[in-house]
Amino acid sequence: MILVIAEKPSVAQSIAKVLGATTRRDGYLEGNNYIVSWCVGHLVELADAASYDERYAKWRYEDLPIVPEEWLYEIPKDKEKQFRVLRDLMQDRRVTELVCATDAGREGELIFRLVYNKAGCTKPFKRLWISSLEDSAIREGFAHLRDSSEFDRLYEAALCRSKADWIVGINGTRLFTTLYHKKLVVGRVQTPTLAMLAERDGKISTFRKEKYFNVHVSGGDLTADMEKVKTEEEAKTIAAACDQKQAVVSSVGRETKTVNPPKLYDLTTLQREANRYYGFTAQQTLDLVQSLYEKKLLTYPRTDSQFITEDMDGTARQVIGIICRKLPVFDGMNHAPDIRRITNNAKVTDHHAIIPTVQLEKQDITELPEAEQKILRLVAMRLLSATGEKHIYDEISVSISCEGHDFSAKGKSVVQEGWKDVERRFKAALKAKEKEEPEKVLSNVNEGDVLSTVSASVTEHFTTPPKQFTEDTLLAAMETAGNEDFEEDTEKKGLGTPATRAGIIEKLVKGGYAERKGKSIVPTKDGMNLVCVLPEQITSPSMTAEWENTLMQIERGQADAGGFLSGIVDMTASLVKAYPFLSDAEANRFDTGKEVIGKCPRCGSPVYVGKGNYYCSSKACSFCLWEDNKFFSSKKKKLTKKIAKELLDKGWCRVTGLYTPKRPQLYDAVIRLDDSGGKYVSFKMEFEK
Repeated sequence: MILVIAEKPSVAQSIAKVLGATTRRDGYLEGNNYIVSWCVGHLVELADAASYDERYAKWRYEDLPIVPEEWLYEIPKDKEKQFRVLRDLMQDRRVTELVCATDAGREGELIFRLVYNKAGCTKPFKRLWISSLEDSAIREGFAHLRDSSEFDRLYEAALCRSKADWIVGINGTRLFTTLYHKKLVVGRVQTPTLAMLAERDGKISTFRKEKYFNVHVSGGDLTADMEKVKTEEEAKTIAAACDQKQAVVSSVGRETKTVNPPKLYDLTTLQREANRYYGFTAQQTLDLVQSLYEKKLLTYPRTDSQFITEDMDGTARQVIGIICRKLPVFDGMNHAPDIRRITNNAKVTDHHAIIPTVQLEKQDITELPEAEQKILRLVAMRLLSATGEKHIYDEISVSISCEGHDFSAKGKSVVQEGWKDVERRFKAALKAKEKEEPEKVLSNVNEGDVLSTVSASVTEHFTTPPKQFTEDTLLAAMETAGNEDFEEDTEKKGLGTPATRAGIIEKLVKGGYAERKGKSIVPTKDGMNLVCVLPEQITSPSMTAEWENTLMQIERGQADAGGFLSGIVDMTASLVKAYPFLSDAEANRFDTGKEVIGKCPRCGSPVYVGKGNYYCSSKACSFCLWEDNKFFSSKKKKLTKKIAKELLDKGWCRVTGLYTPKRPQLYDAVIRLDDSGGKYVSFKMEFEK
């Protein structure tokens, strides 16, 4: 039998249906000589630092840097059952070979290989590599399974990325947390992203607006402007000289301009436009696209390509026909697609651009959740736009002379609407229509025309600061971060990958380092302080972008994984040596004024005195001791500040005067913290001998 392992249960069900494995078992499906099972995300992960040495359970500067000689792996407790299912299936004598059917990308490869290795499996396996979950795509994929060795370098890059993140994250976080007595999360990608937010916020806060004036002259339907006059006095003098005077059209320029159709969506551009049109966060868009992929309505989402391959010509034409029939917004369009514009085999590596599938024909669109409908319409709009005709217009520039002063006006005249007609239809269907300035029409203006009497006016304006990042503009900045430091033909640039950028933004928000204000994403006070205390090698977008590029080169066999990791280790060791101590003033940079009674046993952050409780200062940590809790209340005791301090300091505390209904007299005992990391902290009681 052949064991097929997918990344998620929903994907496994789609594959099992095509293969005829329809008998349900506990944790897998079986039939037709196939067993189809699944992982649940990362079933096997790099072990925590404490797994290497018990002393690492406490966070101390003197233990840094922590760099494992041999890497250990662990299975999260909530995923142990499914791991056992997969391990037993791999060891099943009936199974002679495997198929890796996890998501076709770097992380999917890592998820499968770690489970395969942890289970001690040595049976041969092949790779399913598909960009759609349509039945036809699955059948085609199984008809052309690829040799596992083709993806060894992809796994090597994925494992290298994972270890690099562990080294930087564990050591950076512990270093700055112990120095500043507050949980400060440092990440290989998230910290440079935070630095970009902080830099933009700094530019905005130090911006000093400057006043300027525009002078306008109007005659008939024509208005021309003189922009950015420095003083109000000068502007008013010019306006007074021109008001009610004659003006002459001194020149008319006409230039025909062409706007080529846009490219298809990769994940990042789709996330950007979904944020701009609908206000979706990058993570929301990724979740929606993933759901539509699993419903077989969109192709694979985690792609960085904006093209399809030549062999997809027929499929693309079929999908375009379905879109024009199925989506009312494009109903009745006379669309003759130019598929050549979106075809480029050289620009498609692992996966092609995101497009709808032919499964759309069978789907009642109105049955989908509204958010999924929006994404589907957006992707459909881009496919029609990308295969449309060029948008052509004449740009007209007019110069007007009045009393020795020159004014100018610009307008346009559309020659061919082209792909812009698709975009116009899409925008017209949006409930919250985008406000667009109406274009000036200057087609009837000729050189030498005389405006017998013009009226003149002055308007006041101010220079504007840079805008705060939105999810749209932050994704764009992450995608191009550090580009100036690369050669033009460098293949991989930017911070993170299309698949990871959304998660990075969410981590910054959940960690309390950034917050959403309307559509903007801004750094918090803690976020600004964190960027201030970290060195450039951690906050530099160009350095992290270089790491991402090296990971891509490892995938291609053009760089050495060992050399890359050695560089990460050396940088981390240098970082630790550079921060042996801090002044008292600097160490208290993150001080909130709240009373601290100890360090959190889970994450090392300060534990604050709250109202009726003692809680971890890290938003990402749920550790909390309640004064009135079930364990102490049953013994008619409160968990006082003194007891809480001792428990945090030593892990135990001797408590007197405890009550039990089983006997009349009170008793004494040692109470120990027995924390397993759950929602509530547990205790256990010991009696002194």
